[in-house]
Amino acid sequence: MTATRSSRRAATRTTDRSVKKLATKGVMSSLRPLRHPSMVAGRRTIEFAVLLLLTLALTFVGLIMVLSASTVTGLQVNGSPWFHLQRQGMWAVIGLLAMGVLMRLDYRDVARFAPVMMTGATVMLVALLVPGGHAVSANGATRWLSVGPFTIQPSEFAKLALTLFVADLIARRAHLTHDNRAVLIPVMFVSLFLAGLVLLQPSQGTATIIVAVAMILLYLGGVSIWSLGSVTVVLVSAFAAFAMSSPYRRARIESWWDPFNDPDGAGYQTVQSLVGVASGGVDGVGLGSGRAKWGFLPEAHTDFIFSVLAEELGFIGGLMLILFYVGLVMFGLRVAFAAPDRLGMLLAGGITTAIAMQAFINIGAAINVLPISGVTLPFVSMGGSSLMVNLAAMGVVLNVARQIER
Repeated sequence: MTATRSSRRAATRTTDRSVKKLATKGVMSSLRPLRHPSMVAGRRTIEFAVLLLLTLALTFVGLIMVLSASTVTGLQVNGSPWFHLQRQGMWAVIGLLAMGVLMRLDYRDVARFAPVMMTGATVMLVALLVPGGHAVSANGATRWLSVGPFTIQPSEFAKLALTLFVADLIARRAHLTHDNRAVLIPVMFVSLFLAGLVLLQPSQGTATIIVAVAMILLYLGGVSIWSLGSVTVVLVSAFAAFAMSSPYRRARIESWWDPFNDPDGAGYQTVQSLVGVASGGVDGVGLGSGRAKWGFLPEAHTDFIFSVLAEELGFIGGLMLILFYVGLVMFGLRVAFAAPDRLGMLLAGGITTAIAMQAFINIGAAINVLPISGVTLPFVSMGGSSLMVNLAAMGVVLNVARQIER
């Protein structure tokens, strides 16, 4: 009996030493309790908390500004000043639910559905080209699909689908980034194919973002800078030639150079946007008291909502909004650089870059730093598809942030 107890003590001491040895080698993770493979408990890192707060803050600001900028249009066209807010609020709820789910689902499992998402996005983009289908046109562009009571914008889904698809492809072929046939050429083929479908709507601003995101993912993935440089020169030349290929695109470029040359024609929107921004002064004319939305500024609650915000909240309000985006980008990139693997780094970097570029293009057009492109302001502009997809995309970034290990 005594010998048996001694043997058990010896076995226990041996087990304890073995566990300590395993811990020293860094494999204690193998002893952790099993969990469902698709769910992530994670932890609330600083990056997670800041990104969540900034996302919610931008969404809240967007709902307030949509209400302020759309009351006149809603009353005149739809008979209710609350019409656009109600629709945007519905999409915000759907988007927040999607964000909540995706911040819990492991981003590695989400990436496995990238081919399915790419197929769905492609089918929707092609459906826009089918005569007599469910396509909806407005202002000379066919960018929306009518699906029952909803109207969705396929190009918004295409941006997220492409980011997931390219990030997953590069992560799986990380050892082949030096081989252009294995990584660069397939990625450029897919991105240019999607961009071509978007250009047919037409929407050159969104097509530019799609290709730019693919290029940045290739850079983050380790593709040769010389190969990327050569492709960039060709793409910039092609996009510049395309921008001058039709009268209305040339008119946009000319009005960008000198909007006051034709203030009642091609330059009207830009001039009214600049007037709205300038009228705000330092602290604005007051929330809801802006005049640009009273029929002076077309698309006040969508493409030019920044002008309404700058008029009503002034330089201080505009600067605060820009700082929100700067914070989102900074902490999004922090998540990318601290991600636990290459896929997480590419997803966080790609999504953050896409949001940053879209915000830059929209605000740049509002203050005439860039030509008008029809790109919405992320989280803020009226646009259900844009809001829902951006919130869902931030769910993926937040999921990566929860798995940062330091």
